[in-house]
Amino acid sequence: MTTPKFGFSLLDVSGGARRGKITTAHGDVDTPAFMPVGTAATVKAMTSQAVRDTGAQIILGNAYHLMLRPGAETIAALGGLHRFMNWPGPILTDSGGFQIWSLNALREVDAEGVTFRSHLDGSQHLLTPERAVAIQDMLEADIVMVLDECTNHPATHEEAEDSLKLTLDWARRCYDAFPGRPGHGLFGIVQGGMYEDLREEAARALIGVGFHGYAIGGLSVGEDCVTMLAMLDAAIRPLPEDQPRYLMGVGRPADVLEAVARGIDMFDCVLPTRSGRTGKAFTSRGEVNLRNARHGEDPRPLDEGCVCPACRDHSRAYLHHLTRSGEILGAVLLTWHNLRFYQDMMADIREAVATDTYSNFAAAFIQEMEKGDIPER
Repeated sequence: MTTPKFGFSLLDVSGGARRGKITTAHGDVDTPAFMPVGTAATVKAMTSQAVRDTGAQIILGNAYHLMLRPGAETIAALGGLHRFMNWPGPILTDSGGFQIWSLNALREVDAEGVTFRSHLDGSQHLLTPERAVAIQDMLEADIVMVLDECTNHPATHEEAEDSLKLTLDWARRCYDAFPGRPGHGLFGIVQGGMYEDLREEAARALIGVGFHGYAIGGLSVGEDCVTMLAMLDAAIRPLPEDQPRYLMGVGRPADVLEAVARGIDMFDCVLPTRSGRTGKAFTSRGEVNLRNARHGEDPRPLDEGCVCPACRDHSRAYLHHLTRSGEILGAVLLTWHNLRFYQDMMADIREAVATDTYSNFAAAFIQEMEKGDIPER
C-alpha cells in the first residue's frame, strides 16, 4: 500500500476560524484538533483504546523523555512508537525544547545545542538539532518538531532577539537533517518572546525555510491573556493559509476558542489529564471539583450531556468517594471524562465552522460555562 503524502486541506472557514484535514502516514486528523499529551508513551491513567474512545485522532509524545527512558533506539528496535504503545493513529513528538526551558537548572545552551543532566539519574547528554530530528525519526513520529529555545519570560527585547536567532539557526539545521519520510512532516516553531516584531520576523524566516506546518511556542508561560492573544495575532499574520498552525501548550477551553477564532488548527495541553488526576472535571457549566463535600450525596451524573463512562455509569457521589479515597479509578474516570469533553468541544467547533456559525457558537459556549456548576437539589 502506498503511503499518503503529508498534507493539509482547508475545507471551511467561518470568520478567522478554519476547518481542515491533515493527512499523515498513520491516518487523517480533522482540525481544529486537540492532542492528548502522552509524554512518556502513555496518556496518564488511560489505555490507548480508551483514548481512541474519547474521539482523539492524534496524540503527543515527548522526544526528550523517551530518549532518556526507555531510549529511542530501544523503541525503534521494538517497531517504533506506534507499535510500542499500541497507538495506530498519528503521533506528534515535541523535540525537547520545552524541557530546555522548564529544566533550566540542569542544562547549558550554546550554538551547538543543549547539554543537560538527566533528571532521572544525573547522566549527561548533548541534544543538538540533528540529534533531536534523529530521535523523532527513530520514534517514527508523523509530525516532527524542530528543536527550539523557549524564551524566558520576562525577557528584554535584546534577550528575546538573541534567543530567536538561536531558534532560527536550529530550525534550519533541523530542516537539513530531516529525512523526508513519506507521510511525515516537519514543523517550525515561532518564538520571539512577548514582542510582536520578533514574532512576525520569526514566522517570515521559518516560511522562507519551507516547513510542512508552523507551531507557535513560548506562550502561556506567565503572561496575561491580552498579551498572549496579541503575540498570537502577530505570529499568525504572515503564516500561509494552506498549511497547519499549532499553538503549543495552550488548553483552557476559553483560550482554545479564542485561538480557533484566529485561525489555529492544533492544540495540546496537560490540563485535562492533570486535572483528572486531582479530582477536577471540565463540564458544559464550567469546572467542577469533585473533592468538595457538596457532591458527597449527589446522585446526579457529573455532566448530563456527556456519554463517557464517568457520566454514563456513575454518580457524582461515587466520583467524590473515589477522589476523596485516593482510588486510582477516580483518576481514570475523571481523565476519561475530561478528554471526552475536549474532543466533543473540538467536534462542535468543527461543526460550527462548517456551518459558518462559529462566532455565535463560541459566545454561547463561553456564556454557558460562565454560569457555573448546576445548583444542588
